[in-house]
This record gives sequence, C-alpha cells and structure tokens, in this order.
Amino acid sequence: MKLLEDKIKEVGRVLPGDVLKVDAFLNHQVDPKLMAEMGKEFARLFKDDNITRIVTVESSGIAPAVMAGLYMDVPVVFARKHKSLTLTDDVYTSEVYSYTKQTSNQISIDKRFIQPNDRLLIIDDFLANGQAVQGLLDVAKQANVSVNGIGIVIEKSYQKGHDLIEKTGIHLESLARIKSLDNDKVTFVED
Repeated sequence: MKLLEDKIKEVGRVLPGDVLKVDAFLNHQVDPKLMAEMGKEFARLFKDDNITRIVTVESSGIAPAVMAGLYMDVPVVFARKHKSLTLTDDVYTSEVYSYTKQTSNQISIDKRFIQPNDRLLIIDDFLANGQAVQGLLDVAKQANVSVNGIGIVIEKSYQKGHDLIEKTGIHLESLARIKSLDNDKVTFVED
C-alpha cells in the first residue's frame, strides 16, 4: 500500500535493535485518515473470506482493526494484555512475547465475544516473529473457530513470522512489507 509506505518513509524512524518506530501515525498518535484507508484496503483484500469477526491485540492493532470492521461491517474484539476487574474467569487466554517491550503478556478474550460459527480475521500492527498472531491463533483454536485471514499493517519480511504464518495456509496480507532496516533505512519488498 503506497500511501502507508510513503508515510513510513516520511515519519518512520529506524532505532537500534531492528526497531521501526511509527508512533507518529500508528502506535502513539493515530492518523485517522490513514487508518480509514487501511481499513478499506483490508476490506478489499479479505472480501472473499467470509469474515464474521475481527480480532486483534491491544493496543496498536485496535485502530486499523476498527476501521476494517467498519468497512467490512463486522464486530471487532481486542485481546486484553492486562486482566481487568470486569473481565471474569470465563476467557480464552494465551501467552504472547513482545520483542519491542521484551516482556510476555497473557492475552485474554471474553468467551462471549467469539461465537462458535465465527470466521475470524486477525489484524495486527506488526509482524516480525509472529508471536501476537500465534497467540490469537491459539485463542481461535481454544474457541474452536476458523481463522480465514490475517491482515498485517507492517511486516518485517526478513524475520520468521511471515514463514510461520504461510505454513498455516491461512490467507495472509500485509499492507507494507519491509525487506530490511539496514543502515537506518527502510527498504520495502518489491511486489
């Protein structure tokens, strides 16, 4: 998605440790117009996958997931990273490791918000090693529902997450695919 790639080139910053900082439009400050365009693109890419519900992990996946849900006319559920007093024990849970935060979180989704006949679309902000997606796939397995698609805003194609998901056979689409962050420069995969 050229609009997203241009935004990454314009305001994204490469940090030490193979980190791409996109807090100017995605995971601190949110660019609503860009999120709307990403939502439209996810809706187009997954229009034939019979999606009934979108799931993501808080917090950076919420904005693109909500916009996709708007254009696909389906509800959006986000997995919580921290247990709330209002979240009962009747939940699906999975352990997820965050490379950028160097911590593990137990994500959870209330069982009421995933129905037996659901066909899920997982949306996440980044795909690097695939930990968040693996956690949501685990939740879907616990709920005994199918995952019909995985939508990623920014994929680090040189890391193992892409290959892990490709092996599942699930329809995977990434809006921006990064080939490398070498020399503090973002290089995209040419399609």
